[in-house]
Amino acid sequence: STDLVLNSLSPYKDVDGLHPYNVGKLMMGDPVFVPCTPAGVMAMLDYHKSPIEGKKAVVVGRSNLVGRPVAMLLMHRNATVTVCHSRTQNLPEVCRKADILVAAIGKAKFVTGEMVKEGAAVIDVGINRLEDGSLVGDVDYEAAAKRAGWITPVPGGVGPMTIAMLLQNTLLSAKRTIGKK
Repeated sequence: STDLVLNSLSPYKDVDGLHPYNVGKLMMGDPVFVPCTPAGVMAMLDYHKSPIEGKKAVVVGRSNLVGRPVAMLLMHRNATVTVCHSRTQNLPEVCRKADILVAAIGKAKFVTGEMVKEGAAVIDVGINRLEDGSLVGDVDYEAAAKRAGWITPVPGGVGPMTIAMLLQNTLLSAKRTIGKK
């Protein structure tokens, strides 16, 4: 099982940040490794100099891999965070209040342009293949881009940042390992 594999790894070599020890440390605000995609989301917010403290953030998706860790990282940076999912009532209304909107629900073009607040930072974590073979995110990019302050593309947005954060965590793990010898 996945739990057996994760638990057999040293949390100090778990560069994906998924070991229960690392998840707990993240929740406490003292991460050993931040999961790669959530770390990439935060790096993009920082790169664009998007204010986080005191802002309203909505995370659409509650997975252990992306949604929950992103929500925790935003809370640790003093955002007011609402975590939503496909069954959230009045989801469009909730999303329209977000200064920061993170879509990680795994449904093609689930977030429409009407759900985006004017000037919001929109981060699309989703990657979905359509019947014609094209790749799209969880956000209707064309419609949302008309309202967003900035928006990540799919492909070419969060995916490359995830790889960059994996490399960063791998380097950090190696440095820690060398430092112990």
